Amino acid sequence: MTKVVIVGSGGREHALADVIGRDADVIVTPGNPIIPNSTPTSPSEIDADLYVIGPEAPLVDGLADQLREQGKLVFGPGADGAQLEGSKAWMKDLVMEAGVPTAQHGTFTDIIQAQTYLETMAAPYVIKTDGLAAGKGVLVTDSLDDARVAIEEYLSGTAFGGAGEKIVLEEGLLGPEISILAISDGKKAVALSPAQDFKRLHNNDLGPNTGGMGAYSPVPIATPTLVEDVLNNFIQPTIAALRQRGIDYRGVLYAGLMITEEGPKLLEYNVRFGDPEAQVVLPRFESSLTELLIEASRGEIQTPPRFTNDAMVTVVCATEGYPVSPRVGDRITGMEEASSSKGIEKVYVAGISLDEEQQPVTAGGRVLAVTGRGVTIESARQNAYTGAEKIHWEGLHKRQDIAEGI
Repeated sequence: MTKVVIVGSGGREHALADVIGRDADVIVTPGNPIIPNSTPTSPSEIDADLYVIGPEAPLVDGLADQLREQGKLVFGPGADGAQLEGSKAWMKDLVMEAGVPTAQHGTFTDIIQAQTYLETMAAPYVIKTDGLAAGKGVLVTDSLDDARVAIEEYLSGTAFGGAGEKIVLEEGLLGPEISILAISDGKKAVALSPAQDFKRLHNNDLGPNTGGMGAYSPVPIATPTLVEDVLNNFIQPTIAALRQRGIDYRGVLYAGLMITEEGPKLLEYNVRFGDPEAQVVLPRFESSLTELLIEASRGEIQTPPRFTNDAMVTVVCATEGYPVSPRVGDRITGMEEASSSKGIEKVYVAGISLDEEQQPVTAGGRVLAVTGRGVTIESARQNAYTGAEKIHWEGLHKRQDIAEGI
């Protein structure tokens, strides 16, 4: 049987392991105590047929390059292609070169110049760290004063250290957001079933941005025509622009899009499966995810992905204090009851460790995600929340409006 190493330790990697594990032997490194077949062994020391790198940080740091230099088959871009997520300014330059529709923007390292540009903008104001900030380096605000403060905190290094010492200021776009994840073999790409995630901490899209508080798939507004448009006018031109720079991009190309009155516009590219989007898109695979990733890694996708008609909704359960200062060390109960609830696809774990009594405790901001399956989005939503209600720890926080009214 095919042997696959998955690099990472969160909910995305748990979902990858679960779905790839349908037809392959899986090892997850470093994983966590709840994800089966986790090991602290370095991926370079494990012999396998395929290596799938989950998080963005090791991709930006060049892990895919290191493994390829050892002759290993790797799904994930090299450090050159990972700049699409590692540097928002670099990404903006490339997509402008490729003619991809995106928000007007400016890039700054100087506080005064950034403040001057800010005065020319209209609300909502969007301030982004250039570098990686664990999905939290974006502020969207209608307050000019809050935007001014954020610029000072970002560029001074107070808020995000070196990741924020260069920033991108963008015009605020209006409309629904969708996520379209595509699999690239370096020449062409195939789209996965679209998803929509919920980035704000609180109901009604209030509160600070997070890594994501929930998601659902499929997305009714993401019609086949829209997906084809995104492939032809966003994804493929981006791959072509990468190739013109000598970059052979084999991995996920995740387009975060705003559907404006003028049509879709690119908000961001990510270079990995989204989290929590992975927890609703990957379980819907009917074809072999393993084979698709192997084909892409070899540079020739031959088998288009197929997805079930069933819907998936995932609800993220986070700790008190997330995303600023997550409280950790609280005993978790109810995971087994949730997992066995009717209509639960999986409880995907992330920020979890074991205490001295080998019981699960919180160990990060986003602790787990409960994914429900249903014939409709509403039934999947009901199943997800029914399961999530069985899970408890002191200070547990979850949104109550994920996929509501879809």
